Amino acid sequence: MDLGLGGSNSSPPRPKWRKVAYGGMQPGYNDNHTDETFLEGMVMNASVVKRDMLKVMLDSVSISEYLCIVALVVLVWTYTLSSSLDENSLLLIDLSLLVSGFLILLFTQEMLSLTLLLHYALNISFFITGLYVLAPIYQTLTRSISSDSIWAVTVSLLILHLFLHDYSESTVKAPGVLKNPALTSCISVNASVVASVFIASRLPSRLHVFAIMLFSLQVFLFAPLVTYCIKKYSFCLHLCFSISLMVLTLSFVYTLHRFLFVLLLSLLVFVNLVCPYWLIRIQEYKFEINGPWDEAKLCFDITD
Repeated sequence: MDLGLGGSNSSPPRPKWRKVAYGGMQPGYNDNHTDETFLEGMVMNASVVKRDMLKVMLDSVSISEYLCIVALVVLVWTYTLSSSLDENSLLLIDLSLLVSGFLILLFTQEMLSLTLLLHYALNISFFITGLYVLAPIYQTLTRSISSDSIWAVTVSLLILHLFLHDYSESTVKAPGVLKNPALTSCISVNASVVASVFIASRLPSRLHVFAIMLFSLQVFLFAPLVTYCIKKYSFCLHLCFSISLMVLTLSFVYTLHRFLFVLLLSLLVFVNLVCPYWLIRIQEYKFEINGPWDEAKLCFDITD
């Protein structure tokens, strides 16, 4: 009799907790309740990429290559401002760069056509004509600004250019490429163009201004495209070209100033050896947790 009464007064058993995304609060459980199976789906360091020291060092060659390109531009600026390079020598350098870059672009293209040839020739002719017409404006653009201010702003713009430059690919795209450059890449290119204008405004003649602007814009705008095409065509050729460029740049800097040579050499060693070593070492301390609480990710392209 007592057993019957006791059984009738007992509370009903609590329902089992279920893991649901949208179901509201479950009776008998708090809203933030989790059971012992909650951490079963946890994965640690699932997306951490295991990097190889040699591969990271080879990838960093592109950064050193562009640092040497900018160093060569600064060397040409220095020799031009000190009257060691006249306008005829500059025009000869411009012509050599234009022809060699044009040939590299043609030979590294997968499909060579007459339309592509005409496209490049037309763009280059418009580019050179526009520079020659605007040369007198560039020459007098900063006449009222002191030289010390020009040097300070130019150095700052070059540092900004190197800091924001896209070292993975070229800002100037080949014909037919739909991907637009990033905002930081556009800012980097604009900084290099303004620095070139500041340097050109300190030259004595219109032909000097035209030659140095043509040289600077050829390097800053089209050299990344040429080096990217070489790397895409053959990585071994890219390595040979980069190493040769480093040796050439270091030899020119050595003849200019010993301290600058040591500074550039230290920078190249830092980029190619120290930075890859740091990147490999910090991977050991990376701690990433993934689990069922993460947001869902699309496994297909939403534009399809």
